[in-house]
Amino acid sequence: MMQKLEERTFVVLLVITSLLFVWLLWPFSAAILWGTVLAIVFAPLHRRLHGSLISNPSASALITIAIVIVMVILPLAMIATALMQEAAGLYDMLHAGKLDFGIYFHQVWEALPAWVQNLMAQSGLTNLSAVQQKVVMGLREGSQFFATQVLSVGQFTFRFIIDFCIMMYLLFFLLRDGDLLFRNIRQAIPLHATQQRAIFTKFTTVVRATVKGGILVAALQGMLGGIIFWFLGIHAPLLWGVLMAFLSLLPAIGAALVWLPVAIYLLATGAMGDGVILIAFGALVMGLVDNLLRPFLVGKDTKLPDYIVLISTLGGLELFGLNGLVIGPAIAALFMVIWTIFSDMRQGTDRSGSGDYSD
Repeated sequence: MMQKLEERTFVVLLVITSLLFVWLLWPFSAAILWGTVLAIVFAPLHRRLHGSLISNPSASALITIAIVIVMVILPLAMIATALMQEAAGLYDMLHAGKLDFGIYFHQVWEALPAWVQNLMAQSGLTNLSAVQQKVVMGLREGSQFFATQVLSVGQFTFRFIIDFCIMMYLLFFLLRDGDLLFRNIRQAIPLHATQQRAIFTKFTTVVRATVKGGILVAALQGMLGGIIFWFLGIHAPLLWGVLMAFLSLLPAIGAALVWLPVAIYLLATGAMGDGVILIAFGALVMGLVDNLLRPFLVGKDTKLPDYIVLISTLGGLELFGLNGLVIGPAIAALFMVIWTIFSDMRQGTDRSGSGDYSD
């Protein structure tokens, strides 16, 4: 009896101290998350360097971090700097009233064919001023919100520097001591070895697939979208490119939500050549990148249905902000693999022989 009381007391103490530790680290959760994500993504590179070229694990970890800085951090810093400058200019134009979305809306309406206007009239959409007011208000509020969010980054420079240092510091130790840490975690978790392997494998594959097939493809689509907008002389191409990259992260949505309305506006205002070029580029070039490059980078690692990825990503963004791009799909993947394990246990068909729950 006394032994059971001691065991329960220890479990309660374990839970309390664990929750307190999470609460202590929560202010730096973003830095810890992205340090872990970078460690998972670049761990194969670190192992390759450590196994073939460099015998010192600390040196190989430092070289890997240098590669991360050159390949990821510096390009993002350059884009963020240019984006803040462009967003500042756009915000000033919106605040001064130099960008009038009402004029753009009226131009599109006047360019619509008569049969389209008649169809809208038959559908009860005859109150043009009310529709225009709602659309213009939505466009203006959305543009101002996006611009002000980008500008607010500069107000938290000191906190950003702290988070960045924590992320890189953590990345170094996760790369150098990651295997030892992983073994210690597996020994501490009271699960069957095959269950542990399935859960950890699923988590790492989803994180890598999200970064490689999601963020990388989205960044490429945003870059291509920004280039074509710049080529056609559309205002704030970098800002539109970032927006297209963000929307490309969401399955079944994509960058077409940005470039297609712009193409329709160009066609409606008489810029037929620019509109046709934008549609062809968006459908062929940007669409080809998504259809060919994403399966090549991801393969069938995640094995998550598109609707699960979409809902979990949107839910992650709603709850965790940009961190939800990784947290959302990871939670969904873990949910599915854990319930698969539970279902097999209930049916008495434990896969301990194969050790594969990751399908």
